[in-house]
Amino acid sequence: MKWIAVMAVAAAALASVGGGSAARPGFSARVDNIWFPLRPGTVYRYRGVKDGKTSHETLTVTKRTTVVDGAPCVVVDDKLYVSGYLEERTIDWYSQDGKGNVWYFGENTAELDRSGHVTSTSGTWRAGRDGARAGIYMFAEPRRGRAAQQEFYKGQAEDHFSVISLHASVMVPWGQSSAALLTKEWTPLEPDVVDHKFYVRGVGTVLEQTVKGGNERNELISVSH
Repeated sequence: MKWIAVMAVAAAALASVGGGSAARPGFSARVDNIWFPLRPGTVYRYRGVKDGKTSHETLTVTKRTTVVDGAPCVVVDDKLYVSGYLEERTIDWYSQDGKGNVWYFGENTAELDRSGHVTSTSGTWRAGRDGARAGIYMFAEPRRGRAAQQEFYKGQAEDHFSVISLHASVMVPWGQSSAALLTKEWTPLEPDVVDHKFYVRGVGTVLEQTVKGGNERNELISVSH
């Protein structure tokens, strides 16, 4: 029932600012949510394991903005290297509403082979196109049990998340915290896979790991501005 209530609020919020490409009053490309801040110029570096191979990821909050489905969004560049090769490059679009919730408006993603050739763009979606809809990526005021759909593009992007704790302990190369936000993520497209994510106030995502259906892990090494 909580999930249904949250999704009803999310749907109402989107409806209240119009559909299609109409402007969305109250939305801003300035994302300063305490749990998921996207300050332009910030570079996050992660290391981990994917499919049993060493991975490194660089996430850059650019100074670029764009309008997606009527909402001004900050543009985030994400590059994932596996065994030293660029395996995936993604451009993500985020916007923040007047209440401080961060919304995810889509991604342009490409998987590459070791020669740098694009092998797939599966998972690419953009709110307002082909039935795709933006979703809440992070609450302004997360509370245990709150849940939402982060994205929706039927058959391609259907991630959900729920808040497990606001007092979780986490330790990564970047540092440690005993007051981290812990969430669970899942998608009906991969019903046997569950991920946990840890967020630290004023920093953002510090750890992501698969806790069911795999052994992937991605931990924060450093943050620079």
